[in-house]
Amino acid sequence: MKPSPSPASRPLEAAQSALAAEHAAAYGYGVIGARTSPERAAEAREAYGNHLARRDSLTRTVREMGGSPRAAEAAYALPYEVRGPADAERLAAEIEERVAGAYSDLVRAAEGPLRREAADALSAAAVRAARWRGGGVAFPGLAERADRAQTG
Repeated sequence: MKPSPSPASRPLEAAQSALAAEHAAAYGYGVIGARTSPERAAEAREAYGNHLARRDSLTRTVREMGGSPRAAEAAYALPYEVRGPADAERLAAEIEERVAGAYSDLVRAAEGPLRREAADALSAAAVRAARWRGGGVAFPGLAERADRAQTG
């Protein structure tokens, strides 16, 4: 059985997880940018830039918390082949949902300004996911509750 992390280490672990999500999002948006429609290319570039900025901010945060920032992977496995604009839009929505989930965990673990920053990032990811998907979910960042709300 894996021991539970100490309460003091939870914010750092959650920040590291959010950083990992931002690394993956930046990679994913490279694929999305190459496959999205011309009408949504600017939206993809803006999202990519937002994820890079959040990644850089989280890197600084992890260092300030005494951690060694998690490095990006050389490549990430995509959940499916992205062949065209429809696949790119679906991937963008999924990436944003995963990012929202990581920030949801950080909101629960953090306090003070870091909690506020995580809440802002969660909100931004939820809005981007809704735009890419064409609609929102009841509980962004909380997949288990969103699933129940849609089926209940």
